[in-house]
Amino acid sequence: MVDIKTFKQLALSFAGVEEQPHFEKSSFRVKKKIFATHAPDSNVICVKLTEIDQSVFCAFDKTIIYPVNNKWGKQGWTLVDLQQVRKDMLKDILTTAYTGVSSPKKK
Repeated sequence: MVDIKTFKQLALSFAGVEEQPHFEKSSFRVKKKIFATHAPDSNVICVKLTEIDQSVFCAFDKTIIYPVNNKWGKQGWTLVDLQQVRKDMLKDILTTAYTGVSSPKKK
């Protein structure tokens, strides 16, 4: 289990990350691009992964890490249950999401 404070510390530990409001949620951004969001009073976060990374992490346990249940999920947006995820797994997920958003796009 990971608490919200630990999640925020991990998300903000990457270079250039800022926490900003995003509708009713907090978003964590690098280069003005969102890689994670968190709604207040929720133990679930949402991260931006590639479709391949999403399938790899979801294969671990779909009750803990699972795609958003709509078109956003098909684009890699993935939910993570903080009450069940291990801290080391969360750090890997956040690192992957951050790297995917912060790295230059390949042509």
